[in-house]
Amino acid sequence: MTRTLGYRRYGQKGTPMNKNIDEITKKLEEGVKAVFESDRYKAYLDFMGKFYDYSANNCALIYMQKPDATLVAGYNTWLNKLKRQVRKGEKAIKILAPMPHKKDVTDDDGNVEEVRWTTFRAVNVFDISQTDGDEVPNILTKLTGGYEDYESVLKGLKSVAGVPITIEPINGAANGFFSPSEAKIVLKEGLSEAQTIKTAVHEVAHSILHKKDGEEEQASRNTKEVQAESVAYIVCNWLGLDTAEYSFGYVAGWSKDKEAKELLECADVIKKTARQIIDGLKAA
Repeated sequence: MTRTLGYRRYGQKGTPMNKNIDEITKKLEEGVKAVFESDRYKAYLDFMGKFYDYSANNCALIYMQKPDATLVAGYNTWLNKLKRQVRKGEKAIKILAPMPHKKDVTDDDGNVEEVRWTTFRAVNVFDISQTDGDEVPNILTKLTGGYEDYESVLKGLKSVAGVPITIEPINGAANGFFSPSEAKIVLKEGLSEAQTIKTAVHEVAHSILHKKDGEEEQASRNTKEVQAESVAYIVCNWLGLDTAEYSFGYVAGWSKDKEAKELLECADVIKKTARQIIDGLKAA
């Protein structure tokens, strides 16, 4: 489905932008809650439950070695539990696995005390994008189709971002990424126009909020992804591009505890950033 630029409808006098954004945000909250109650989300949670939580240090190690990683596990876990084979030639991600120890120590008075300590060893894990095999439950539906104002909107987003935006081949499942260290946005080659616009807005939101010294630079990865995709949903809705099938699942997937906690806590930041991008698009 193609539509004209949203500001031709929503930028009219007498239609406050704040009201539109509040209405769109409410629709997002309701859509995410509906995902939590769906059978598709239950299957996704069952799958996610087979993965271990990783420490902040290991998350940092994973990010440094493979920034687009989403789900990692050891070779045997992929093969035996998840029925997926790590592809030949894939480079392992190194993380640290704790090794607890304990022993009884007797002091000079004959008292016995149990002493515990932990050492670490390097182990190999692999991201899901490095594997093939059984189908993985997914709560995302990639956007298809064209967009009438594709070129002009993409040009406007490049102006708003303040960093270069390029379209290039990307290995793995990521549709795009923002690199704070290189101050650039890369969008995956071969996406539909609709998915490219949505991904571009998502990464522009990252470039505004999560750049070095950005307002939300220190937020957790879950919160950052919820923020960026929520902004993308609001801006794309304003543009007349319906991303509900993708955005609702994406936000739900990054929200913890089966509720839209991050979304609700970040509502003001999300709305402010969406407004900033919309204002920039109107100016462009």
